[in-house]
Amino acid sequence: MPPMHNRFDDWLTRRRPRPDLRGGRRFAVEFCFFVLKEARACLFAGLFFLAMFAVPRGGLFGVARYDVLLVFALAVQTAMLVLKLETWDEVKAVTLFHLVGFALELFKTSSAVGSWSYPDPAFSKIGGVPLFAGFMYAAVGSYIIQAWRLFDLKIKSHPPYWLATLCSLLIYINFFSHHYIGDYRWYLAAFALGLYARTSVCFTPYDTPRRMPLLLAFVLIGFFIWLAENISTFAGIWRYPNQIGAWSAVHIGKWSSWALLVMMTFTIVANLKHIKRTIAVSRD
Repeated sequence: MPPMHNRFDDWLTRRRPRPDLRGGRRFAVEFCFFVLKEARACLFAGLFFLAMFAVPRGGLFGVARYDVLLVFALAVQTAMLVLKLETWDEVKAVTLFHLVGFALELFKTSSAVGSWSYPDPAFSKIGGVPLFAGFMYAAVGSYIIQAWRLFDLKIKSHPPYWLATLCSLLIYINFFSHHYIGDYRWYLAAFALGLYARTSVCFTPYDTPRRMPLLLAFVLIGFFIWLAENISTFAGIWRYPNQIGAWSAVHIGKWSSWALLVMMTFTIVANLKHIKRTIAVSRD
């Protein structure tokens, strides 16, 4: 395991083995550490989400809400870097997710597509999309990166990297192309199901590795993002066309979109780690 970034992370991850823990006591300890590690991994995502909900629609001190959220996101990222909660490599990866997400936002909010919109004014808008929007995708990437390290993730039976990359690339393209040539989401989901059917993720809540199907992890994370999206649209951060007159729940179909996006984000992280590991081995 690489050196920890700070004492708290070190305390969370470097736990001495406790073979004496059994039954209910072991469950309680592992559950508590699971919650702590999840909260730590969600630090940026959680703070950003709370800010989206807490900042008034009219903004603060004469500054528009979207501009406040951009400044807040940049401040949190800077603080995490200074406090060694993130490394420069992780910041670079988060920036990549921001760019990938912002490109998708520009397309989806264009007048030709109009999947959703950002109704409030802001100085930091480009093409109708506030710059803070990319941080919503970066938050997902930040969570996966942090969870990978804190839970000491090990992927068992990972499919060939080129196939996983192809699947993720097709998923990303489909987010754009389905407006013109049909939605192939479920075909891609079937492709991913076959690709990751044997893949499992080993994670360590306390001192003992646990295992779960990787596909289940994608679905669960996608579900929680879908819940967060419902709260965000209720707060008026952005709106779908059917929410302009009055708020209504985000369509359940968006859950599948988020699960696929989580899969794509995971693949980017896995590839970055694979490339870094390959470079390190070649140098040795």
